[in-house]
Amino acid sequence: MHPDSREVVKMATGLVGTLAALVLGLLISSAKSSFDQKTGQVRQMTATIILLDDLLGQYGSEATSVRTLLRQSVPPLADRIWHEGASPTAKPVVFQSTAQSSAFEIQLAGLSPNNDAQRSLQSRAIQAFTDGAQIRLQLFTQTGGSIPTPFLIILIFWLSAIFVSFTLFSQTNLIVMASLFVCALSFAGAIFLVLELDNPFTGLMGISSATLRSALLPLPAS
Repeated sequence: MHPDSREVVKMATGLVGTLAALVLGLLISSAKSSFDQKTGQVRQMTATIILLDDLLGQYGSEATSVRTLLRQSVPPLADRIWHEGASPTAKPVVFQSTAQSSAFEIQLAGLSPNNDAQRSLQSRAIQAFTDGAQIRLQLFTQTGGSIPTPFLIILIFWLSAIFVSFTLFSQTNLIVMASLFVCALSFAGAIFLVLELDNPFTGLMGISSATLRSALLPLPAS
């Protein structure tokens, strides 16, 4: 309780609090950037699938079977992406295309254009498929959390040290306990926000797969 000791403890606590604030801000920024990046990639893939279907629709009735395969490949694609995003990446996993995607690629390349317009549409469709495949591979290589676990462990240790210092020079009463509870709840909410943003395919703030699954309307019955 010596005044000099109290000043040292306050200065040390202030330094730790500054470091904790910097690291917490860094973690939130990193998690938000990762979340926005994956959200943008899912939207871009959805737009690419819609464009691909539109190009095949312009190609003509010869591409009806290919458009049907495109619709059949979307649900397995979404299942794979969200399953990979929800699984830890402790073990290396080899990427494998779905059977529907492989069949679609073969049929798309096997179209026989009858004129220059169809050749142009086929070329653009192949390019759109290639772009979508690249986005899919990027999502595969970015699965798992982007925040190292030691960052969170060190941050929690610093926050615990700060809370311990709060109770050194204050008497325990209802106001102090309520203040510490609100402060602890705020820090816990910040860490929860970091973890939610760092895993965009799971949790309460996860990216919905409904947009990708419902990107294409059913083909009209012939």
